[in-house]
Amino acid sequence: MRVCMLAYTFYETDNRVMRYAETLVKRGDQVDTISLRKKGQSLYNSTNGVNLYRIQKRSVNEKSKLAYLAKILLFWISSFLFVTIMHLKNPYDVIHVHSVPDFEVFAALIPKILGAKVILDIHDIVPEFYASKFSTSDKSFLFRGLLAVERLSIAFANHVIISNHIWEKKLTARSVSPKKCTTIINYPDTSIFHRRKRNQTENGNILIYPGTLNWHQGLDVAINAFALIEKRIPNWQFHIYGAGPYKEALKHIVNGHKLEIRVFLKEFLPIRQIANVMANSHLGIIPKRNDPFGGEAFSTKTLEFMSLGIPILLSRTKIDQYYFTDNLVIFFDPGSVEDLAKAMLSAMRDEGLRNRLAKNALEFVQHHTWDTKKHIYLNIIDALLK
Repeated sequence: MRVCMLAYTFYETDNRVMRYAETLVKRGDQVDTISLRKKGQSLYNSTNGVNLYRIQKRSVNEKSKLAYLAKILLFWISSFLFVTIMHLKNPYDVIHVHSVPDFEVFAALIPKILGAKVILDIHDIVPEFYASKFSTSDKSFLFRGLLAVERLSIAFANHVIISNHIWEKKLTARSVSPKKCTTIINYPDTSIFHRRKRNQTENGNILIYPGTLNWHQGLDVAINAFALIEKRIPNWQFHIYGAGPYKEALKHIVNGHKLEIRVFLKEFLPIRQIANVMANSHLGIIPKRNDPFGGEAFSTKTLEFMSLGIPILLSRTKIDQYYFTDNLVIFFDPGSVEDLAKAMLSAMRDEGLRNRLAKNALEFVQHHTWDTKKHIYLNIIDALLK
């Protein structure tokens, strides 16, 4: 079977896309991935059996709506042409399109007309994502327009995958039939995210955040909380790995607190590299705001931290309370610098607490890994081709 993964993302840092692609390759399918390119990357190469076509360069630095939209539209046009040519040369059986944006699904128009099946995989729901990113009201004309695009995109697809159960309820209420969709959350790949011996370093203990740097991620709250307690935890550092439009603002916050030797902003790393970095940390943090988007977006890093045996400080958002309890993570009030500082101090001073949480989380995550759930995805693929 020939499958095309079509995604406005960097393949090496998107575990969801990588997980699907490598799973199909391992069972003998041929997989092409059409995605973005970072500076210095080649236009084409193959990794772990997956053919990677990086058709557009991107820097994650869009600060205006027009700049963001322009890059997405350019990718849509380029991917439409590229996947059409590839399909005409050697037809695909399935085109698996990853959103954001959801209208990227129409890049598969010609292959679908010619018989390919199309999956739309909604990583993030676009209207709420866009409203959060650019402070747009959900009553605005633009928001309503994005809802219309969402419905059209879903109608075009043969099947829809949704990345968490709260969004499944929302989308089945407004855009898709329950019979046409399946929820697959960001289960960790335990061949990458598994507990391993921590390498000893001279840097002391490390609090870590790996991920995108947007306002809704709440990294400003985390840095300000760390600043409140940094004199009481002299053996701790805060390492932030990622890229995004909020990075410069975070640098100003770090400099304002004179924390340059305690808080470090580092670059995104490929999945397998960041897994090793996370495994050598002592405490993870996911400080999302509880806004209409961030509060319902399931972080892929939560279960990955658990699989690595790293305890987590977790914002008490709607989505995280849906999946997790106090015996698995240390919750704190979203957006509260003071409550997060209190939670940090508690976790950093109590190694026994960190060990208990890590043990409970490891037991929990054994039932929520990609190995135990990948059959759901493979069954979708096979059912579409019957």
